[in-house]
Amino acid sequence: MESLVNSWRGRRVFVTGHTGFKGGWLALWLSRLGAELRGYALDPETEPNLFTAARVGTVIDDVRGDLLDRRRLEQSMRDFAPEVVFHLAAQPLVRRSYADPLATYATNVLGTAAVLEAVRSTRSVRAVVCVTTDKCYVNHELDKPYRESDALGGYDPYSSSKACAEIVSAAYRSSFFSVDRPGEHRVALATARAGNVIGGGDWSEDRLVPDLIRGFETGAPVRIRRPNAIRPWQHVLEPALGYVMLAERLLAGDARAAGPFNFGPDPEDAWPVHRIADRLATAWGVGAGWIHDARPDVHEAGLLKLDSSKAGEVLGWKPQFKVDEALRWTIAWYRAFAAGEDMLKYTQQQIADYDKLL
Repeated sequence: MESLVNSWRGRRVFVTGHTGFKGGWLALWLSRLGAELRGYALDPETEPNLFTAARVGTVIDDVRGDLLDRRRLEQSMRDFAPEVVFHLAAQPLVRRSYADPLATYATNVLGTAAVLEAVRSTRSVRAVVCVTTDKCYVNHELDKPYRESDALGGYDPYSSSKACAEIVSAAYRSSFFSVDRPGEHRVALATARAGNVIGGGDWSEDRLVPDLIRGFETGAPVRIRRPNAIRPWQHVLEPALGYVMLAERLLAGDARAAGPFNFGPDPEDAWPVHRIADRLATAWGVGAGWIHDARPDVHEAGLLKLDSSKAGEVLGWKPQFKVDEALRWTIAWYRAFAAGEDMLKYTQQQIADYDKLL
């Protein structure tokens, strides 16, 4: 932990997507480490939302804008002169990508290219971490964890758009930020593929935990579409630690870090959806329940696992939580919010408690 503080105190960091769930948690953690932050994002999409509930705007210079507004994005980045860029802004939902595929591709593919173009015009940047997803692989739904060398692809618009974002990032790395020609440029670029992330403050549509919490609060049984689908579940602070460690290694000039990385839980923490739902319902208590929604729906993968051994070998990263602990922290956050607690202080305390594990 002391090493993290020493690495980030006073460092200037630009975060896209800071009004979102993962971006908000990352901003609060980087602020705790002493970084100077500017965020670039659209307004929060839901009400309530983490950005407002945890007062993320008090720890970051909050700039609102679209990734595709190239002039505004580049000006915001250049004026701030960051050393590090974390790119998290995205259209992050599978089902929404079926309803609006063009907007999904525009944000996730062209938006990623726009961020990397802004990096090219900002002389201060030394390290970039582009966050994509564990769903960027061609998923054969075999009981085999995917590694970074496996083929990219995607059945649905969201998954394929994130595979495209990986390809865009790889092309920029090869063309402009090559690890083989470090004397010709100043930037080291990596991508991060995280598993299914849970934690307090997520109210997104069509996500398991937010859907369950909304149902538990009203006492209505929650409809779950694919109770037997298996996913690699992890608390939001786990991949956030990976992003921070990855950026540190890029800043240190480690060529092995300039590439794709998986950040997922231990293999035994890839659980079926119904097990997550049962655990959360038990933890919530009276009135919490769910039912299987067997109506026909859009395609989503039934099995997905990640191999994160590269992150362990290159970065020294490893998960700190088991799924049960991640679920306990998640329920505790939502209960604190419902009780009217100061959620900036509460979220910072969860981050401090996580720091102690390190």
